[in-house]
Amino acid sequence: MLYPELFKQLESVRWDMEKDIPWAQFDPAKLTDEQAQTIKMNAITEWAALPATEMFLRDNRDDSDFSAFMSIWFFEEQKHSLVLMEYLKRFRPDLAPTEQELHDIRFEFDPAPALETLMLHFCGEIRLNHWYRRAAEWHTEPVIKHIYTTLSQDEARHGGAYLRYMKRAITKFGDEARSAFAKVGVLMASARRTAQALHPTNLHVNKALFPNDTIQSRLPDPAWLEHWLDKQIAFDAAWEGKVVERILHNLSLLMDSSFKSVQELNRFRKSLSVGGSALPSTA
Repeated sequence: MLYPELFKQLESVRWDMEKDIPWAQFDPAKLTDEQAQTIKMNAITEWAALPATEMFLRDNRDDSDFSAFMSIWFFEEQKHSLVLMEYLKRFRPDLAPTEQELHDIRFEFDPAPALETLMLHFCGEIRLNHWYRRAAEWHTEPVIKHIYTTLSQDEARHGGAYLRYMKRAITKFGDEARSAFAKVGVLMASARRTAQALHPTNLHVNKALFPNDTIQSRLPDPAWLEHWLDKQIAFDAAWEGKVVERILHNLSLLMDSSFKSVQELNRFRKSLSVGGSALPSTA
């Protein structure tokens, strides 16, 4: 089982919200209204760990090891939402999310193949690590810069934990897992070809609720994410290239191969004899 070891590893580097966040360094002159609004949207988005955990536990009933790991992931992801809300409550209480705004993004996701979902969230952690690194650079207020750097490091560790479970899946399922991971990898490394941000919170997950079936569509400002990425933190082609590079690098190690481009990964996917289920919808 991976859960006991992952628990020890993540416990050893876990940060304390009171002791490790430099609240006393807050500089009100360096926090703009525009920046504070983005913190609210991020706080609500991070709350999406709640419906995501419900999905993971439902779709992994046959995997108690991974389900136990969800106790760590859920705790740390909810703490991300909590620390952003704490920041707003301390310094911009007028923008703190309401309980209803948080509850609005809790809805049921359609059942999905566990291997595809695992890969989707692995890529999501890589992307969020880079988004938050860029956010830390964009913000000017010292405390929130520190918070975003802290969150980005957590997301990187979560990606590493998901990778451990992906390695285990290849040992257990062979080409079925390779096919699933390569298929979703092609999707998640192809953001330059799509108009939307490729992250789990921005993908459609409930056909009955379409088009109001993404986390982002249920935010107080549904258009926030694209504006934050394009106009505020300026997540440009160079930064997107870093995300793609990390996805391809990790898949190369995972598959014992070498993928220099999405095209090479796609050719590898097609070469596998095991067929998989449909890619997550990006309609």
